[in-house]
Amino acid sequence: MKSSIKSAILTILIIAVFIALSATVYTLQEGQQAIVVQFGRPVGDTITDAGLHFKIPFIQEIRVFEKRLLVWDGDPNQIPTKGREFIWVDTTARWRIADAKKFLENVATEVGAQSRLDDIIDSVVRDEVSNSELVELVRSVSWVIPEGEELDAIPKEREEELKREIARGREEITRIILTNARKIIPQYGIELVDVRIKRLDYVESVRQKVYERMISERKRIAAQFRSEGEGRSAEILGEMERELRQIRSMAYRQVQEIQGKGDAEATGIYGRAYNKDPEFYAFLRTLESYKEGVNSSSMLVLTTDSDYYRYLKDAEPQK
Repeated sequence: MKSSIKSAILTILIIAVFIALSATVYTLQEGQQAIVVQFGRPVGDTITDAGLHFKIPFIQEIRVFEKRLLVWDGDPNQIPTKGREFIWVDTTARWRIADAKKFLENVATEVGAQSRLDDIIDSVVRDEVSNSELVELVRSVSWVIPEGEELDAIPKEREEELKREIARGREEITRIILTNARKIIPQYGIELVDVRIKRLDYVESVRQKVYERMISERKRIAAQFRSEGEGRSAEILGEMERELRQIRSMAYRQVQEIQGKGDAEATGIYGRAYNKDPEFYAFLRTLESYKEGVNSSSMLVLTTDSDYYRYLKDAEPQK
């Protein structure tokens, strides 16, 4: 009986020692940092080394925080630019817990830190965007103006805006936002590493107007191309018509030359044949005229002593 009681007491003592040791020892992972809290208040320095550490059991507790970079993504905000163009601005940032004790005292958790970053970064971004032109938010100072065909495709009314030099670009604006936000954030034990503008976009009402302007510009360029094409087509057709008239003129001239040469040769042949026997030629031509002079729809009345029938009258009948 006594031995069983002793065994139970020993077991209870072992369990109690184990629980006390477990409450005394804690492990810190790589990439983490910790603050020892005693009666709700931080004590000692920030523990940043990974490994096994000790604390007073039941009196002290451990608050563990990240040492690595953390991501902040703000909600897109509708902000007017300096030129009164309303745009959606979507911003992101990278931050880390630089002073865990100050972080615990001011924001307590990462959720609280995200809420503070929402207020601070959104306010700084709104102020800086409102003091900047839209072209400065979109372009960088090192941006090179396109040349050649790319520049020719841009409407003339947009070319002047495209060539306009800017004093600062998107990178400079984000650096100013980062600098202004860093002035406020350290009091919360936070180090702001970087701030970037992820996306810029027009609000819906402005976007529709931009689309309409883009459509109008494309239509104007298309009309210009069609006009140039029609002018070029008329020029080609005119050139073709001119060449066609020239070809026809040359062909007609060649035909007339060939006909003239043929008539000249025929006349020469007729002349030579006529000069050989003029009387026979006159006789032949008279006989041809007899044949050609017969007409069923007309009647020719001649006297018998007409010279037209001279060869018929002179002809002697065969015996």
